[in-house]
Amino acid sequence: MRPAQLLKILDNEFTGTRKGWHTPVMLWGPPGVGKSDMIHQVGQRHQVPVIDIRLSQMEPSDLRGIPFRVEDRVEWAIPALLPDAQRHGPAGILFLDEITSAPPSVSAAAYQLILDRRLGEYQVPEGWAIFAAGNRQGDRGVTYTMPAPLANRFSHYEVDVNLDDWVAWAYANDIDDRVIGFLRFRPERLFDFDPAHNPVAFPSPRSWAFAHRALQKFADQPDILAGALQACVGTSAGMELKTYVDSLDQMPDLDAILRGESREMPKSLDLQYAVAAALVGRAIKALQQEGWQEAVGHILDYARRFKAREMGVMLVADLHRAIGENLFQVPQFDNWANDMADILLN
Repeated sequence: MRPAQLLKILDNEFTGTRKGWHTPVMLWGPPGVGKSDMIHQVGQRHQVPVIDIRLSQMEPSDLRGIPFRVEDRVEWAIPALLPDAQRHGPAGILFLDEITSAPPSVSAAAYQLILDRRLGEYQVPEGWAIFAAGNRQGDRGVTYTMPAPLANRFSHYEVDVNLDDWVAWAYANDIDDRVIGFLRFRPERLFDFDPAHNPVAFPSPRSWAFAHRALQKFADQPDILAGALQACVGTSAGMELKTYVDSLDQMPDLDAILRGESREMPKSLDLQYAVAAALVGRAIKALQQEGWQEAVGHILDYARRFKAREMGVMLVADLHRAIGENLFQVPQFDNWANDMADILLN
């Protein structure tokens, strides 16, 4: 299932805790596709804490607690890392990450916690959702087969990689336009992981964020930029991104396009993707300033000039995901929509 759909499911599962409708959720997927990030996004959106417990690093007693004697009986000290309404708040997310990497003795200790929302005398607060994530057995990580009793305590979803969803996330998180444009040009590079070859660095939604950071640090040092990008996303993808970045000195003047001045459309497809990505980035920044409607209107005018009309549709679709319904306030939007009606209705 694509990330945008999973975020809606996680949102509903979180809010369902208040009505007693919550079912623990297990996210499956290869490394780097954004499983953990989605959980934290839900926490940020609802402004609640996320307690991230890495079960692969734990012993059974870390969950169950340590026994101590009280007169003629034994009681258990509740681990401080588990959610507590007084210390952490009445609502939040208990995130059991790397659950498939936990040894069976640890996962067994989590059975009661996940289904019954309790562990011995400990009770998970009512407003807390329980989410988990892990890699599949074929992903070459350290994984154990999830025991049937544990698996039956979750609803299960597999995380798919989706470029449109990643691009929307990238604009929202101020990822470099050059990375976005490159992946629009080379969409198959968003995720390229072959567990049979056991790569060290490989392209993934997570590692492209690393490439963004590398561009900020090393863009003015061309002698080491290629190596830095390859260290993030692998040899082949890193070199492709470096070549793409080097070609961008042929891009038209973006500020002139935002002012409504006529500028030539690049002939090469890679530069057209670069221009489209950069213009969406400029629109996001323009939204914070007076006169943003005029700037966005000029972008829509420019989008009508793409010879490949699907390229203009892609630009405006990304623009809509980035700035939302503000786009419909721009007078030129109706002109663009009328021009593209035959494509939009197909």
